[in-house]
Amino acid sequence: RKRSKSFFDHFSQATLFFNSQSEAEKNHLVNALRFELGKVERVEIRERMVGLLSQVDKILATRVADGLGMKVPRAPQQPLNHSVPADGDPKKFQPKYVQQAVEKSGALSMANTIKTTIKTRQIAILAADGVDEKGLLQMKNAVVAAGGQVKIIAPKLGDVTGDKGSAIKADQSFLTASSVLFDALYLPGGAKNVSALLKEPDAIHFINEVFKHCKAIAVENEGFELLKSSSAGEKIMQEEKSLAKQGIIISQKAEPGKITKEFIKAIAMHRFWDRENISKVPA
Repeated sequence: RKRSKSFFDHFSQATLFFNSQSEAEKNHLVNALRFELGKVERVEIRERMVGLLSQVDKILATRVADGLGMKVPRAPQQPLNHSVPADGDPKKFQPKYVQQAVEKSGALSMANTIKTTIKTRQIAILAADGVDEKGLLQMKNAVVAAGGQVKIIAPKLGDVTGDKGSAIKADQSFLTASSVLFDALYLPGGAKNVSALLKEPDAIHFINEVFKHCKAIAVENEGFELLKSSSAGEKIMQEEKSLAKQGIIISQKAEPGKITKEFIKAIAMHRFWDRENISKVPA
């Protein structure tokens, strides 16, 4: 029942995983580690963890340490592994350093995920009374037909009254909805609809978060005014020439439904990491 020596390879798989990530993903891992270790009050624990990270990747450890206002220890605290049976020899339970057969693998990166389908992707539509029901329904039907799932989010539950008088069921309210549970966002037109949403701080916050998290956004007609009123909108206007490359699909003064195919292609791309190079938005 003795464990194989392969159980003591504590670092090579972590190194392979980190090396396989895109730059954006590496940034997210660094920030996640800074966040978690930043919650640790005892400095010696933070130092020990950074020492362990140095065995995974020196650059990773240096970047995490910088965010914590500390230096990477010259050598990790010994022994590295404290998980030793009561009758075990600590020396026999220390990590074994193994050289992986490959330095990186594209299969380990989300940046290389399948980009030819939107099946199971969750798409949010923000809507209030007076929404352009033709545009909303055309987009919803197109996304559902392509395999996506759509939720209409409104100021309150019940029905939203479209600009033609139709009752459109609201699936969630801003009180209960969260942008992090969705993969993309569509802002339909309708002057009355946009006027109502402009008075909803949660709607603006929803847009800012979707933008910050690099998700696809489609906007039609008056919905453009809603986008512009967000902090994300200010940054988007500064990058007007490269919007399509950043997953921002805008159609102004056009027949509703003209951008459904383009939006679906953007959703399939999953995330637009270059957007992180734009100045941060509050969200």
